[in-house]
Amino acid sequence: MHHHLILRVIAKLLLPFILLFGLYVQWHGDYGPGGGFQAGVIFAVGFILYALVFGTEALTRIVSQKALIAGMSFGLLLYAGTGVASMLLGLGYLDYSKFGSDPVHGQEWGILIVELGVGIAVACAMTAIFIAFAHREADHNDKDW
Repeated sequence: MHHHLILRVIAKLLLPFILLFGLYVQWHGDYGPGGGFQAGVIFAVGFILYALVFGTEALTRIVSQKALIAGMSFGLLLYAGTGVASMLLGLGYLDYSKFGSDPVHGQEWGILIVELGVGIAVACAMTAIFIAFAHREADHNDKDW
């Protein structure tokens, strides 16, 4: 596979900014557009860019299938666990009022935790879907039609 030097250099320069923007969208979601889903997609885009430029094998050396499955599971458990924790505190599912010193701070902490879980789950799921399709396409290209 022929690698283009310019693409590799530009991708290495862009990746930190893409991931930093994902973090910004993740933590700024309370006060403006953004949140866990959007941040998760942005993180996945960073990983997908890496795979497109350096190959899916290079990406799977950095992020294994087990790590992606663990990330999806952790994100889901963080989201659902926040809801269960609020129920154990005597509130409704995903009512975070008692998570802080007052109900307003509790709501802020609760939504941050939930959005973090969503972001982790979405980033891992989108990356896993891309890898699955990329490997499937590679398998088809290897066959003689």
